[in-house]
Amino acid sequence: MKAIGARKFLPSSDPSCLVEFVAKDPRSGPGDLIVRIHACAVNPVDTKIRKSLGETVHEPPRILGWDAAGTVVEVGSEVRDFKVGEEVYYAGDLTRSGCNAELQAVDARLVARKPRSWSFEEAAAVPLVGITAWELLFERMSVDLDGKDRGKAILIINGAGGVGSALIPLARDAGLTVITTASRPETIAWCQQLGAHHVINHREDLIAQSEALGFTSYPFIANLYQPEIHWSATSQLIAPFGTLGLIVEPSEKLHLGDPLKAKCVRIAWEFMAARAKFQSPDMHEQGRILAKLAARCDAGQFPKIHTRVFDSLSVENLRTAHIAMERGEAHGKWVFNCAVFR
Repeated sequence: MKAIGARKFLPSSDPSCLVEFVAKDPRSGPGDLIVRIHACAVNPVDTKIRKSLGETVHEPPRILGWDAAGTVVEVGSEVRDFKVGEEVYYAGDLTRSGCNAELQAVDARLVARKPRSWSFEEAAAVPLVGITAWELLFERMSVDLDGKDRGKAILIINGAGGVGSALIPLARDAGLTVITTASRPETIAWCQQLGAHHVINHREDLIAQSEALGFTSYPFIANLYQPEIHWSATSQLIAPFGTLGLIVEPSEKLHLGDPLKAKCVRIAWEFMAARAKFQSPDMHEQGRILAKLAARCDAGQFPKIHTRVFDSLSVENLRTAHIAMERGEAHGKWVFNCAVFR
C-alpha cells in the first residue's frame, strides 16, 4: 500500500521531513478491523510524534495520523460489532501505525460507524478532538452530561483549536455558559459560530476581561494550550473547589500550592491516547463516545468543525498542514481527501 511517514525528525521546513513509500499491507489481529482510508485529519500530536523520532533512522518510516474515516475491508476473528463494507471513523492508537496510508489496522473497540449524513471528510475531522473534549468535559472534569450543571460558567482557553472546536458545542449543549479565548478576527468569529457566549483575548488580561463580563471566578476552566502561559491567571480565576482541566504538557514547572491548595482545586488531566496506551478494560468507551457523537452529528446537534479540505493526501499537502500546526496558524480541523493519494 502507499503511505506517508517520517524516517527521522527533520524540521517541517525540510521537504524530506515526510516521505511517501510503499508499505506492507497491515494484518488484522483477532480484535482488529482493516479500514480503507477515505479521509484523514491532522492534529498537533502528529508533529509531536514526528519530533520524538529523533535522529535515529526508522525503516520502514513511521506512519503518522490519528483521525480517519473509511470503509471496513476486513474483520478480525473476534470482532462481532462490525462487518465488511461499513463506513466507520476513529482516532485509533498512538502506539500503532497511523492513518496517513491507504489501509490501517485498528482495534475495533476504538471505532464507531461514522455519521450517516456526513461525508468522509466531515467525519474525519471529529474523532481525536471529539473524544478528547468529551472525556475532558464529562469524565475528567465531571460536568453533568444531562444538564445538572446548567448555568455554571466554563472558561476555555484556546477555543478555536481542534479540541476547543469540539469542546465549545459540547459545553454549550450541557447548559454551561461558555467563555472562550481567541485573538484573531477569524478565530473570534469561529468561536462565536461554534456557540461561545463570550470571546475574550488570551493575549490580554484574562482576569480584567472576565471581570468586565461579570465573572470573578469559574467553577470550570479548560486550558487547551501551554498551561504555564496562563497559570497565574487561571490559578486566580478558578473558583474554590473548582476543576482545572489540562491537555498540554507544560514546558516548565508549575506552582501547585496556594492559591490552588487553599481553594481545594482539582486538576484534571486528559490524554485521549491513555486508554489504548495502557490497554484499559474500558477501551470500548471510546467507540461508544464516537457513536454518541455520530448520533449528535446526524441530529444536527454537533457542528462540522473542519475549516480546510485538501484535495489529496500528498507529502506536500501534509507538510503544509504540519507547518500550520507547529506555528499555531490553523483553526478548526484540516482534513485530507484520501481517495486521491499522490
